[in-house]
Amino acid sequence: MLGIFISLIALPFVAIMSVPVAIAIKLEDGGPVFFKGLRYGKDMRKFYEYKFRSMKKNAADVRNGDGTTYNSDNDPRLTRIGGFLRKTSIDELPQFFNVLKGDMSIIGPRPSPMGNEATYTDFIKKKFEVRPGITGYNQALLRNSATLEQRYNNDVFYVENISFLFDLRIVFMTVKTILLHKGINYPENEKQNNENRKIL
Repeated sequence: MLGIFISLIALPFVAIMSVPVAIAIKLEDGGPVFFKGLRYGKDMRKFYEYKFRSMKKNAADVRNGDGTTYNSDNDPRLTRIGGFLRKTSIDELPQFFNVLKGDMSIIGPRPSPMGNEATYTDFIKKKFEVRPGITGYNQALLRNSATLEQRYNNDVFYVENISFLFDLRIVFMTVKTILLHKGINYPENEKQNNENRKIL
């Protein structure tokens, strides 16, 4: 209920932000304003996660060798406005609608994309015991710079240690990470050595 209350409070801000973001996206390439990505949520139930579109129309799903989503400052799939949206995490704001729908929470493990199901162990599946979050422990610590193993470990750690104080700490850590522009991309040295990225 608290997540729904916070989302209702956030909606006017999201609506105001949507106007200039939508105009910028439309002016750049005329494509859709929002991106809908199919994700796994609580109990591995599939749902569509909403974001402001940061990549070019029909961009390929490129992954790093460990299965994490490929991201880089010089990713040719990124639009000009998309780079700014990612750095500031403004692209995540539409996920408050996911919270209102009951698909997500404010705090929790990040939603899991399709494609890594065969690698899920019983340990990893613990992350699906709770609703995914707009932000979470891994996002607060490492954002997008975490390896897939680090993400799983941090997500499960959160599930095993959920508390109101922990959630509050994550909120403050997330704000700090965003303001300092930390962990926006997967480590460059990892990406340069990773020649087996695959397009799914």
